[in-house]
Order: sequence, then structure tokens, then C-alpha cells
Amino acid sequence: MSAFRPRRTLTTLAVGFLLLDAVLFAIAAVWGSRPLLFIPAAICALAAALVVGAWRRYRRTVAELADASREMKREAESIRELLDTHFRN
Repeated sequence: MSAFRPRRTLTTLAVGFLLLDAVLFAIAAVWGSRPLLFIPAAICALAAALVVGAWRRYRRTVAELADASREMKREAESIRELLDTHFRN
């Protein structure tokens, strides 16, 4: 079982609500013969796409930071080993 990830849940909820709003605005535009309601529908759909894009960028940045942290840990270990061998001799 995976750990609870609030960031993923909140992102999913935000995208879901934005897409629901977009669909409801589009339905209201069609049923009410009010074509100007397509503008907020498009804005909500665009906002949902922006949230998904920002979330993917965030996940990529977190992965890069984790990789950099592991690399720094490896470098620190190698420096520690080098100093241990230097002081033993």
C-alpha cells in the first residue's frame, strides 16, 4: 500500500473541479443559448491544463533534487573514505 500523498490528491481535486466547471459552463452556454459562457468554460479548461503542467514541473524538480541529494551523499562518503585512508597511513 502506498503512502498518502496530499499533493497528488489536492491536485486531482483541483483539476476535477476546474474541468467540472468547464463542462457545466459549456452546457449552460448550449442550453441557455448564451455563447458568451464558452469564455469561462475555456478559461476553466485552460486553468486545469496549467495546474497539470505545474504539477508535472514540480514533480520533475523534486526528482532532480532527490538525485542531487543522493549524489552529494555519495561524494561525502567518498571524501570520508579518502580522509580515513589518508589519516591511517
